[in-house]
Amino acid sequence: MTASSALYVGIDLGTSGCRATAINRDATILYTASTDLPPARAEGNARYQDPGLWWQAVERVLDELFEQIDPARVKRIAVDGTSGSVLVTNAAGEPLHEALLYNDQRDPVYVEHLKAMAPPDNPVLSPNAGLVKLLWLSMHVDKSALAHCLHQADWIAGKLTDRYGISDLNNCLKTGFNAEHHTWPRWMDTLPLDNAWLPDVQQPGEPIGPISAHMARRFNLSPETLIVSGTTDSTASFIATGASEPGDAVTVLGSTLVLKVLGPSPILSAQYGVYSQPLGDLWLVGGASSSGGAVLKQYFSDEQLQAMTTQLDPQQHTGLDYYPLPAPGERFPINDPHLSPQLEPRPDDDVTFFQGLLEGIARIEKQGYERLAELGAPFPKRILTSGGGSVNDAWTQIRQSLLGLPVETAPNTEAAYGSALIALRSDKN
Repeated sequence: MTASSALYVGIDLGTSGCRATAINRDATILYTASTDLPPARAEGNARYQDPGLWWQAVERVLDELFEQIDPARVKRIAVDGTSGSVLVTNAAGEPLHEALLYNDQRDPVYVEHLKAMAPPDNPVLSPNAGLVKLLWLSMHVDKSALAHCLHQADWIAGKLTDRYGISDLNNCLKTGFNAEHHTWPRWMDTLPLDNAWLPDVQQPGEPIGPISAHMARRFNLSPETLIVSGTTDSTASFIATGASEPGDAVTVLGSTLVLKVLGPSPILSAQYGVYSQPLGDLWLVGGASSSGGAVLKQYFSDEQLQAMTTQLDPQQHTGLDYYPLPAPGERFPINDPHLSPQLEPRPDDDVTFFQGLLEGIARIEKQGYERLAELGAPFPKRILTSGGGSVNDAWTQIRQSLLGLPVETAPNTEAAYGSALIALRSDKN
């Protein structure tokens, strides 16, 4: 294989679907395949999924992908997965229990137990943290068989290489890893866990190993195809946008409002739900508001929103001082579990009301970046936007006016593309 003919594949594994993207050395997308996953099993606050379904989804997308590209040209593969989804396996990588998903919230007693040990702003102090799930799993499986604590991306990489027990910095943050000092912290030694279960942690893009012989035959890949460490799905999506410099920020305008900015150092604030992920030599600092598109859909259908968007007047502010929330309670940029939505007065004209909601969400976005700056992150120099709201040009103009910053639609936000970029950038030849 010549260097110019090499291809790079990213696999994005979620809990509702899986995607795989192939790119060339110019980072041009050649083909993307996708498939759905069955819904997770829910019991109260618990969310389970059979890891076997993940692997079946990966097989489907790779089979489709390799019908469109020559698998023998694939040089490197990286995998991303949902942050905080955890499973435990035996030494052969066989799951000992269904995986506990990112949105699984266990008995709060585990969080209270960790509060007595972990630093106050540590991301493990959350009911959906990976370490909480590991503690629960360790009490509900045969400990004599337990060999590895893994995340989604780790397990799929293990399936491809037959090498388990390896993870990446981003996936391990919510399982307790100290990315700043690159070590599992000493305070975890007091937990009822065996340190041997914890994975070896690598930077995204570091080699895990060549694809195993039977997987090379299964997918007609070269036996020299290298599997490299991936990352979380949210970090892969950030990488896909092209943001790479200090002060580059990404706003996700989805059902909720998620803000992320690149800075030189980590910022942790449990009070506001702010934590940081390493990204090369920089740190990705983020927070999430409950405001966002979910509020809009409480009042209008997609068809109504589309029709009214053409009637918006971004140059003429409504003067409505809204704080749009879908229900009482906010954590970022205001920490108030009882904060009530501010949506009064409501004008008779729906278009004016709609624009007032958009202006309110834009003000929350500005307050969010100001909050991150107060905590020590750089204030954005430019903002890239992803999510459904990113295609609303009028909203972009409203946001740009209120923020006083360049606001652009991100050229790509697919996590599978971000993982493919990790694979590409890991190849120095």
